[in-house]
Amino acid sequence: QVQLVESGGGLVQPGGSLRLSCAASGSIRSIGAMGWYRQGPGKQRELVATITSGGHTNYAATVSGRFTISRNNAWNTVHLQMISLKPEDTAIYYCNADLWDGAGIRNAYWGQGTQVTVSS
Repeated sequence: QVQLVESGGGLVQPGGSLRLSCAASGSIRSIGAMGWYRQGPGKQRELVATITSGGHTNYAATVSGRFTISRNNAWNTVHLQMISLKPEDTAIYYCNADLWDGAGIRNAYWGQGTQVTVSS
């Protein structure tokens, strides 16, 4: 059984920083793209950033220049470094991974989400 587990959320003041982490565990053959999505209050889930297995990154315009996505392929982890946080970054942040399990079946997996609140 494959699981994605996020950590690192919390309450931070505007202008502050947070680092989110996500670890994939279980029977995993390989992982393709990984990413972070978020869902703010009363909003739809939206893409924040993605990274391919080769390290190519893509960012939403609203976070470009403030957020940095990275991954460690050996540890099946993905991270999101967030700086200059704004109140509008407040959301539940979800980790996503496109992966092949031990049986070779491909699926998109989601973590349970971690709350990020930016407020003074």
